[in-house]
Amino acid sequence: MDKPRILLSSGKKPDNYIGAIQLAGGIPSAQYLPEVDTGYDGLILCGGGDIHPDYFGEPMDGSGNIDRPRDEREFALLRAYAAAGKPVLGICRGIQVVNVFFGGTIHQDLPNAADHSSFADHDLIHPVRAEAGSVWERLYGTRFVVNSHHHQALNRLGLGLRTTLVCEKDGHIEGVAHDSLPIFGVQWHPERMCGTRRRADTVDGLAVFRYFMGLIRG
Repeated sequence: MDKPRILLSSGKKPDNYIGAIQLAGGIPSAQYLPEVDTGYDGLILCGGGDIHPDYFGEPMDGSGNIDRPRDEREFALLRAYAAAGKPVLGICRGIQVVNVFFGGTIHQDLPNAADHSSFADHDLIHPVRAEAGSVWERLYGTRFVVNSHHHQALNRLGLGLRTTLVCEKDGHIEGVAHDSLPIFGVQWHPERMCGTRRRADTVDGLAVFRYFMGLIRG
């Protein structure tokens, strides 16, 4: 097939996502509040601020940097791509959008948030453990190191989702996949672990995007 066309729902700094998709062999279209258009081959929900807790039935309790128009648009995008059976990858905020869309909840502000975010421009790193039989076990092994830049995490899993990765230190969910749809997510930032941003102290994040492309190509 021709190079897959990938829709990126992103914030103001999509360059790392664009570069990762290009390295993986795709054609990215990064937009803020993109129109709901399933003419693309796949959808990536990029990182960003927190989801408004109204979407999972809780009062505000530590969430911040809320963007209600983006929340609304990304839930609409996910609904359309899920109905079309097209692959979706959620990264950081994106995995949280996926979880909430399927009825899950979010830890709005982790008590140990300083273990997961520098609250500055640089990422932390930590080891994660892959669930047996998951794609991450096949690609990276049972235990590997990723970056980290988040103060929230998934709490109750949404319907049809299963855990694929957990933080080794505290057990917080770092990866999920849907049981029957080509939808998955990671809490970390693989786009900042590949290409010109490849790190010596983590695995190569490009494998995430190549796996995503493989779902598209079948």
